Amino acid sequence: MSKMLTLISSALLVFVLTPFSANADAPSSYQPCAACHGEAAQGSTELKAPALAAQDAAYLARQLQHFKAGVRGADPQDTQGAQMKALAAALSDEDIVLLADYLAALPPPVATAPQTGDLKNGNNYYHASCGACHGGQAQGNPGLNAPALVTLDAAYIKAQYQNFQQGVRGEHPDDKYGRQMKMMSGSLPSEKDLDDVIAYIQSLAAAQ
Repeated sequence: MSKMLTLISSALLVFVLTPFSANADAPSSYQPCAACHGEAAQGSTELKAPALAAQDAAYLARQLQHFKAGVRGADPQDTQGAQMKALAAALSDEDIVLLADYLAALPPPVATAPQTGDLKNGNNYYHASCGACHGGQAQGNPGLNAPALVTLDAAYIKAQYQNFQQGVRGEHPDDKYGRQMKMMSGSLPSEKDLDDVIAYIQSLAAAQ
């Protein structure tokens, strides 16, 4: 926990001290984010920071705008969201576009070892409840504003799904797509089914 707090404090300090510019070199502009999300934007399970590499640029830009505007990260229970809200406040609209485009162009992160679960059950529930928006291979669908799930780690997917279930995320009236996901978060009957879906998503990543 102390290591996590030190890294987060360092990231906040760098954001305060590092000027952003739409003309800045994108890798340099990303450096304040790397303290949590990794040098290759591969994410960090330990810091509960998702992978950002190869995610759709429009999705990334929308989430950063939501953090900046308080659409996301304002709920007292969303500790990680509150940290991102504070960091996003330092970004201009131009910075956000610059970072989103840079991250989207990065190679996808290397898949981690998939967690165990009932893959048949996970496959059934995924395609019944998730695949229509997030894609048959969990690759995301920019046309439906649905992010890729296949690049995300299991703990992050589970935490965000539960945030939607509990109203920590997706409650704000300006979060149109978050509200849709909040409705869908009631489609899995149990936590075991959620774990099976996540195991199935990770099996797709491992097969790529």
